[in-house]
Amino acid sequence: MANESSFKLTYATMFNPPEELHTHYAEAMDLLKDNLGKEYPMVIGGEERYAEEKIKEYSPINTEMHLATFQKGTSKDAEDAIAAAREAFPKWSRMNWDERVYLLRKTADIIDQRLFEIGAVVTLEVGKNRMESLGDVAEMAELIRYACDQMEANQGFRVPMGKDPLPGFDSTNTSVLKPYGVWVVISPFNFPAALTGGPSGAALVAGNTLVVKPASVTIWTTALLVDCMRQAGIPDGVVNFVSGPGSAVGNVLVESEDVDGLTFTGSYDVGMGIFRKFAQGDYVRPTILELGGKNPAIVSKNADLEDAAIGIVRSAFGLQGQKCSACSRVFVEEEMYDNLVKRVVELTEKLKIGDPSERDTYMGPVIEKGSYQDFQDFTAELKQAGKILTGGEVITDGDYGKGYFCQPTVAVDVPIEHRLWKREMFLPIVMIHPVKSLLEAMDLANSTLYGLTAGFYGNEEEVGWFFDNIKAGVVYANRPQGATTGAWPGFQPFGGWKGSGSSGKNAGGHYYVQLYMHEQIQTHIRRA
Repeated sequence: MANESSFKLTYATMFNPPEELHTHYAEAMDLLKDNLGKEYPMVIGGEERYAEEKIKEYSPINTEMHLATFQKGTSKDAEDAIAAAREAFPKWSRMNWDERVYLLRKTADIIDQRLFEIGAVVTLEVGKNRMESLGDVAEMAELIRYACDQMEANQGFRVPMGKDPLPGFDSTNTSVLKPYGVWVVISPFNFPAALTGGPSGAALVAGNTLVVKPASVTIWTTALLVDCMRQAGIPDGVVNFVSGPGSAVGNVLVESEDVDGLTFTGSYDVGMGIFRKFAQGDYVRPTILELGGKNPAIVSKNADLEDAAIGIVRSAFGLQGQKCSACSRVFVEEEMYDNLVKRVVELTEKLKIGDPSERDTYMGPVIEKGSYQDFQDFTAELKQAGKILTGGEVITDGDYGKGYFCQPTVAVDVPIEHRLWKREMFLPIVMIHPVKSLLEAMDLANSTLYGLTAGFYGNEEEVGWFFDNIKAGVVYANRPQGATTGAWPGFQPFGGWKGSGSSGKNAGGHYYVQLYMHEQIQTHIRRA
């Protein structure tokens, strides 16, 4: 087994980590649990700000466990954060790009140094198992570095263009990508590290200033990210951190005419609402949206059964199915159907559910009471429409009753017209359906408004056909590490098509940081 110094943690490698990762994580978790209940401020214009009303965060593992206290920000706090970012913009945007790269790389290094501390926080506030939590934090640092890599590779995106053929004149034309101004990042609960730090790093290295608002159930991770940025020496006002409800803080950030660009990761319904509100300004402003998925896996009669079953189970039930990339639909050629269903059920029943901080736990709790109730409603609906082969119940025995624990659920015999084939449930539920041909499977796979990720298992000739026909932004073939999940910066840039994304460019890839800049062509004419 690799030692810690040579091991690179990604979502593909996390299933076989070195022993040192477990040791350091356990030490960090023990220390964290001895220091719960602290209060954290917002940060506006470099100053710590406290609100009259508070938000107390409790763990979904045990709802009696008070994790930390945060500020219930107001519309005034949001307005002040925007104003602070606006004031800081001229100096930050005119800084040499390599100086911004230096500060962001320093931030990523500090995140690495605090990997186990922040990873333990992610476990307690999200309910992720230890390797998923550490992966989330490691990905945050890597996304920031990748944005820096792209700035360096493109030398700040200043490119000489052609010279006009003007006799008697010297014509110089230069394409320059420049930052927009004040950028807002509204991040989700499920990846509070990567999906806050990734877009924040890209916005900042491009020269924008930032207002960041995390999901109200996972504020702690973002507070620590902002602390890392301040520790790295990013100047006051460049990064502003506000917490509070969407009805107050979020609406101001979306509706303000003083915001120049916005990144939101979350549900389709909320994201489309933000998109429409943000379009009410005087002109079109960049809006980067990642809005979930209803991700299919297609299994050919020629597939490797074990690879397919393992990949489906990992992608369906990692993080309790609360990933926009989770595998929630499986279409299997009839010849393979019975064997695959049997093996998926066997593997699912071996998954350990429990305290996600424990080493051998695969599934922790779902995030909150609303999700817990949704699980019960959806499984009741599936029982009525079809058959649940394993799972389908919440777990209330002993300490499980203090949290939001749900069984991983495999459903079959659900009519293909049923609404849950197309609705994103965001829960540990996978539905499996037999098909007569791969063409039928592809039609079903592409039949939703989403197009985020997709997986395929089959022979080499079929793989090429799958890539040519699937309508999704991140697609995998014959991957036991995860049928539809596990993207990593620099390896699998992550983003979606159709209702899953707005930009057509994937995070952690070649074209992402450019979304945070707009182009200016500078023409300078001199007499020869």
